[in-house]
Amino acid sequence: MKEKILFGRAVCYSGYRENQSPKTKVYPTCEQILEDLNILVNDGYKYIRMYDANIYAENVCKVIRENKLPLQLMLGPGLINEVNNTGCQWNKTVYSDEELAERKAHNEHQIQELARIAKENEDVIFCVSVGNENTPDWGENTVPEERLIEYAKYLKKETGKLVTFNEGAREWKKLQKLVEYMDVICIHSYPLWYGLTVEKALDANKEDFYAIAQMYPEKQVLFSEAGWTTSCKPDQGMVMGQPSVENMKKYYEQFWNWTDSEKITAFMFEAFDEPWKGGNVPEEAEKHWGIYSVDRKKK
Repeated sequence: MKEKILFGRAVCYSGYRENQSPKTKVYPTCEQILEDLNILVNDGYKYIRMYDANIYAENVCKVIRENKLPLQLMLGPGLINEVNNTGCQWNKTVYSDEELAERKAHNEHQIQELARIAKENEDVIFCVSVGNENTPDWGENTVPEERLIEYAKYLKKETGKLVTFNEGAREWKKLQKLVEYMDVICIHSYPLWYGLTVEKALDANKEDFYAIAQMYPEKQVLFSEAGWTTSCKPDQGMVMGQPSVENMKKYYEQFWNWTDSEKITAFMFEAFDEPWKGGNVPEEAEKHWGIYSVDRKKK
């Protein structure tokens, strides 16, 4: 197999600060983006990943280009569900056929916007994704595999970029049809969500990676999400006491020692804490995955 993406340190970038959110469409300014990206460049990151084809992503491309930053971007479309999924525990909304048709049209527009942004920023964007975690039984934003295949065909034709899909390692075992249209397989692997301690974390990451690499030996496999939160609520399914700064440090050291030695590119989740995520409880895990806190201090 010929490697399609050269090895480099990578991180997921969603730099929403206090009172900023994709829900309210209040985005970081270009000055804030430059501050963020300089931090990441100085710490040796080569690749960043973003989730939505919007003005924020376009401004990131602009900042990278104008400041000649040595960064390349993987960009996704931010899809919403096209079918009802009763297995989602936190969103029980059942959409009508008319509403689902509108949601499909929304996704098609997002894919078209992704293609446009990729073509207009071909010097910065090196890979495009057809979606993010759209196939789990528990997921909120469910999109059928055949639709993801349509999006992959479109993006490959329109952009000429490497095409991927960002999904949990365990879900990839069921996506054999989609794999045929992928240039790269991007897996997510979270030992904390598996209910594991930091001592068992790396073995779980290795198991996920090698299972998919052996299942699809003709494809390059990389991590598009792996990481360690520093806080959680008691009811979030993690081993209490495991989310901490000390364990984050342990996890990243052992994870990077392995991926660096094997030349496996891994987008760590994530660069900065995001206070907008989750609900109103400050300790929620979703708010605390950042390698850097919301004030841009390295944990």
